[in-house]
Amino acid sequence: MSEILSITGPIYLCILAGFLCVRLGLFGRDEMRVLGKFVFNVALPSLLLNAVTQRKVAEILNPTYLAAYGLGSLAMIVIGYGLGRRLGRRGMAESAMVALGLSCSNSGYIGYPVLLLVMPRIAGVSVALNMIIENLFCLPVLLVLADREAYAHLSWRGLAKTSGLRLARNPMVLAMLIGLAISLCGWRLPDMAGRAVGLFASASSAVSLFVVGGVLASSALHGLAGKVAPITLGKLFGHPLAVFCAILLVTRLGLPVMEPQLTVAAVLMAAMPMLGIYTIIAQRYGEEAQSAAALLLTTAAGFFTLSGLLWLLKVKGALG
Repeated sequence: MSEILSITGPIYLCILAGFLCVRLGLFGRDEMRVLGKFVFNVALPSLLLNAVTQRKVAEILNPTYLAAYGLGSLAMIVIGYGLGRRLGRRGMAESAMVALGLSCSNSGYIGYPVLLLVMPRIAGVSVALNMIIENLFCLPVLLVLADREAYAHLSWRGLAKTSGLRLARNPMVLAMLIGLAISLCGWRLPDMAGRAVGLFASASSAVSLFVVGGVLASSALHGLAGKVAPITLGKLFGHPLAVFCAILLVTRLGLPVMEPQLTVAAVLMAAMPMLGIYTIIAQRYGEEAQSAAALLLTTAAGFFTLSGLLWLLKVKGALG
């Protein structure tokens, strides 16, 4: 168990450092937003560009991983949105934010650092595959669902166009598309540019975890624990189970069997807490209080669930 804690421990110590720095007044919320913008607009896009341009397109566009992770995430979107609308009697935007919390992992901020410690060989490939699913599939679907309430006067086509234009300006989407184009053409970044991108990419892990801690320091449950507990349970248990079942399904349907480490990486990625910008996205729809509480509870509970999952995988020999 000590080996597992040596993996998860540094991750959560970095989060704790950000938490304490905000609580002690060394950093303010506005300063954390600046660091978050740096990670979102510079460090993570650099990480994606670096990961994609250094690999062949066939390795990045793994059809089994993309199909299984996409299908598992879609299942959680349907469950989250459907339960929110029918059982929770929530509005379209609130239900979409519940579905967002269930289906989109913190792939760059927490998932990548964890995989970098556990299976560094495929960490970059896994985060690139996850970013493709999350940024080119999950987020567009969820934003269209959330915007439907605010833009009821628009047709579905107009709404999809509005959401698509916003995504087209997303730095991570642009970095991914540029990286895929470079890899498809068989090119490499010039040495000087490649080193600069690598420097920014290396900053993503520590700074992103620090930002997560800072965001959590200004969050509170405020009596929302009962309301957000289903989101926490669905994200930490439902999402990885859905992705695992989807892997079994797509391979039975004829897609190539993935290498064991990539299978483990997909399940681990799904078991991560929700994406770090969850509260920022939800803020646009007036759902920041619930999303912040869900982020806080899920990230805290994730320490125990991730440690347990890593221990189980270690016992089974899945981590090598």
